[in-house]
Amino acid sequence: MKKIAALITAAVLALSLSAISACAQTGTSTPASLAEQNTMSVLWFQTSGEAKALFYQGYNIGKMRLDEILNKKVMKKGLKPAIVLDLDETVIDNSPLFAGKIVSREGFPLNWSLWVDRAEAKALPGAIEFLKYADSKGVAIFYISNRKETKKAVTIKNLLAVGAPQADADHVFLKQKGERGKEDRRGQVARTHEVVLLFGDNLGDFSGFDELTVSGRIGAVNKQKEEFGRKLIVFPNPMYGDWEGAIYHYDSIKSIDERLKLRKNSLQPFQP
Repeated sequence: MKKIAALITAAVLALSLSAISACAQTGTSTPASLAEQNTMSVLWFQTSGEAKALFYQGYNIGKMRLDEILNKKVMKKGLKPAIVLDLDETVIDNSPLFAGKIVSREGFPLNWSLWVDRAEAKALPGAIEFLKYADSKGVAIFYISNRKETKKAVTIKNLLAVGAPQADADHVFLKQKGERGKEDRRGQVARTHEVVLLFGDNLGDFSGFDELTVSGRIGAVNKQKEEFGRKLIVFPNPMYGDWEGAIYHYDSIKSIDERLKLRKNSLQPFQP
């Protein structure tokens, strides 16, 4: 039986290598091609001290700004101060899912639903310390994520497992059916609280950035440059995000080859 299993494994491997070779010769890319290009991004996110330092830096700035706001600012109409945070790659780390796709060579699509259901994402550096500090100051914490509403129970389970305060149904706002961005949910918080700080790894976690072109996103950043580090705190995420979607013109049905071509065409190379 062991010999038969070994022969089957060898045959499957040979067929896989043959398919990859054929794709390389014909110019047709496989789903693994997109995932493979993410190797350096995931490595940087998981292994670099720089990534950890940037998360600590962002949350340290958040703490300093929160102290300044609470010490000096009078809340509007007596509203309670609140902070709004994205979840994925802001509070919790999903990089193992992307690493798994690279190592397994399965490529996309991601097993996102299976990963979320396991509720095993770890907290990112500085996140829980900052959140506990904000909670101790009487600040309301709202987690606004584009995870589907059907994943609310397991998302709260994951947040509680990493020690995130105020992780309950009243403070976790997930994506509703038919909803596009997060603006409506941010507005819902703003009706009852004064939002003093927002945290995210994607410009879509803030107002005024949804579905813009590559140049439009950069222009919008320039217009709001005074807000970054003051009210808007951005974390690094080179693995995925609207920055990539903008390169594809938000067209989710583009072929793998089209996406790879757009990636290269978007580069700004040195011309000797």
